[in-house]
Amino acid sequence: MQIQLKCSCGEGSCPEWAIIELQGVVEVQPDFQEQLKNLKIGQICRSSEDTYTFTIGYHELTGSKVPMKKPLLVLKKIKKNIEDNADTNPSNPFKMELEVIGIIRHKILFKTRPKALITRPQPVVKERKQSSKSGITEMERAC
Repeated sequence: MQIQLKCSCGEGSCPEWAIIELQGVVEVQPDFQEQLKNLKIGQICRSSEDTYTFTIGYHELTGSKVPMKKPLLVLKKIKKNIEDNADTNPSNPFKMELEVIGIIRHKILFKTRPKALITRPQPVVKERKQSSKSGITEMERAC
């Protein structure tokens, strides 16, 4: 079976994609098992040209942009109906094509352990009032 490869974006102008590589496992809660498509798991930000931060809940990962050894293509499978020709196989009336929709040349690698974003709440500082006669603050009087 011959599969044709078609690139409609032109040479050198295919959209650039990237792979996100994490060390470990991203576990999905049981409530979201059926809804994995378009599930937002976090927010990724670019700090500089090659440094990225990925925030998932209360965890922050720091990663870097790394070039791939070999580029990868992102393909979309297209089935087309074949018109009745004498040279086609009657058992398979479809023609398979693959369309290039992107190319992956870099990956964003997060290889360090996540940093916890949970912080202590700021202590509440009560304002001290001075007594007019003795010069003793109300907090000192309570002690």
